[in-house]
Amino acid sequence: MAPNNTLAIWGNASSMNLNSLILTNIQSSPYFKNELIKLKTYHEVIDEIYYRVDHLEPWERGSRQTTGQIGMCGGVRGVGAGGIVSSAYCLLYKLYTLKLTRKQMMGILNHADSPFIRCLGFMYIRYTQPPTDLFDWFEPYFEDDEEIDAKAGGGASSTIGQIVQGMLTKQDWYSTLFPRIPVPMAKEIERRFTVYRKLNPQTVQPAPEQTKEASRTASPTAAAEGNADNGHRSSSHSRDEKRGSHDRERGSHDRERRSREGSTKERQSESRDRRSRERDRESRRTDVKRSRSRERSSHNSSSRRDEGSRDPREEGSRDRREEGRRGYDRSRDRGDSRRHDDRYRKEESRHQRPRSRDRSHRGAPVDFADELRRERQRQKKDSGGSRDRGHRSQSR
Repeated sequence: MAPNNTLAIWGNASSMNLNSLILTNIQSSPYFKNELIKLKTYHEVIDEIYYRVDHLEPWERGSRQTTGQIGMCGGVRGVGAGGIVSSAYCLLYKLYTLKLTRKQMMGILNHADSPFIRCLGFMYIRYTQPPTDLFDWFEPYFEDDEEIDAKAGGGASSTIGQIVQGMLTKQDWYSTLFPRIPVPMAKEIERRFTVYRKLNPQTVQPAPEQTKEASRTASPTAAAEGNADNGHRSSSHSRDEKRGSHDRERGSHDRERRSREGSTKERQSESRDRRSRERDRESRRTDVKRSRSRERSSHNSSSRRDEGSRDPREEGSRDRREEGRRGYDRSRDRGDSRRHDDRYRKEESRHQRPRSRDRSHRGAPVDFADELRRERQRQKKDSGGSRDRGHRSQSR
């Protein structure tokens, strides 16, 4: 660490090594342009930090949409769709514009009023100081047990010592990145950490998770070994991109699952509707059958009532007509049978008379007068029978 009182700036002096989107949002922020521009002294800025800072994320909670961002525009990089930059980062950049001295920085790191003031001092060192000096700046605070919740909205409480160790071993910081530590410096920091832990077995370990991305990011040493010539595109960077793609795939799988569930629900509703329609058709068929059976039963009962309600006089006249037809048929049959008997007797008499005459008068003289008289009687009988027949036919 240099003995003089001037803090050397490492990296890009114009941007403070901040992400370009964050820097653009800070410089165009109404809070930075209209309010912080009025603050001229170190103490005024410290008081503003005390009253306005309640988390250490670069964006205000719920102000930034990261869905649908891929590659280098992914949400884990702090690049892409911007949001409302936080007051903590606006005040951090305001401190940078003041060109703090070493004495002022030590006052910030040991400030007793608020842990957010102290953490902004550590973030200032991590962004602006050379990697060779980081371990010397942070080592005295490895065992600091002051509690702080750096996450917007709360839920990530940790100690100052854990946050300081995380700044040395991890590049991610709440959806943005600290400046990359070169490979040789990262190895040296790792070696000095190993020695420190051996000398201090009770050393508090780094916070298990500062962000969702930091929990899956390897140490700067392992990241730098595979990407020594890629600048800010280190292996941790590529792993974060893979994690971002994995999260997107998982989100697509979730959307597919929801769509499948929605189609399953639609099929179930369609089957329920189909079953209800079938039940309705069956009920209609049953109602039709019942109505037809009722109509048949009512028709039968009405026909029976009609039969029971017939007029007795009509029944008597009908019976008389039937009797008259039956009597006429019987009389006609009797008349036919009589005619048949008479014809048969006449035929018999015709055949028998000559024989009787032959027997009675065989050998006697023929009496023509007697024969004439009998012939006339027979003709009279025949004429009488024909008149009877004509009369009967007329009567019929």
